[in-house]
Amino acid sequence: MILVGLIGWPVGHSKSPAMHNAAFRAAGLDGYYALLPVHPDRVGEAVAGLRALGFRGANVTVPHKQAVIPFLDELTPEARAIGAVNTIIVGEDGTLIGTNTDAAGFWQDLQELGAPLNATAASSALILGAGGSARAVAYALASHGIPARMLARRPEQARALVASLSPHLSEADILSAHAWPELPHLAASSRLIVNCTPVGMFPHADASPWPDDLSFLPEQWVYDLIYNPRQTRLMAQAAAAGARAHHGLGMLVHQGARAWELWTGQPAPVDVMRSAV
Repeated sequence: MILVGLIGWPVGHSKSPAMHNAAFRAAGLDGYYALLPVHPDRVGEAVAGLRALGFRGANVTVPHKQAVIPFLDELTPEARAIGAVNTIIVGEDGTLIGTNTDAAGFWQDLQELGAPLNATAASSALILGAGGSARAVAYALASHGIPARMLARRPEQARALVASLSPHLSEADILSAHAWPELPHLAASSRLIVNCTPVGMFPHADASPWPDDLSFLPEQWVYDLIYNPRQTRLMAQAAAAGARAHHGLGMLVHQGARAWELWTGQPAPVDVMRSAV
């Protein structure tokens, strides 16, 4: 049996078991994805337990994406650059390998949606927030040559993110950090706007990180990593201005599909996984 699961605290809200177990059934594989609630004081024991219990691997969610790193044997370049692990692979020899599929999941969803992005200043992106998900999004965009501007209410956090990511990118100046008062200027020159803040997430669905007196442009794309609710207030603001607006469910599906492929060695049934969530 292929045993995998989700390490986090808490994990009861996760859609991952439905997604992965549906994939196992569709592929005809004897596999099971379990919820693994791990108290912050027991992270090391939990990671070692994957090997001891014969797990093929695990996903990692908040607050453990960085806490698991000291207990792993290897990190992929993506995990090292982003500074966080969301997927652990247990090798045949028991080696614990940490990777990050969030960046790949985000980029794959953008491609499926047909986002008009290319490596020019005209297609630059604006990222709201400077937390863990913003790191993955910034890495995905910048590593594909898309200029990205990080905007945070705490500009020092955005500057720290840019400083830590830049050594892992071929173009050091492709990322830049900015303070919140610069939003109107940056918004006017951004083709893609990505919300990596939790503002607007259930149960606070009436909130938005975007000011009511700042309009979107019809040619802009707005991608909100939040997927509960399915349409956030930010998305509604963008749609009212004629802009394209998308939620983050596709990123969730594609990052999960990439992890599933790493564990099983088989192509993931993406459509099945999407239907399950």
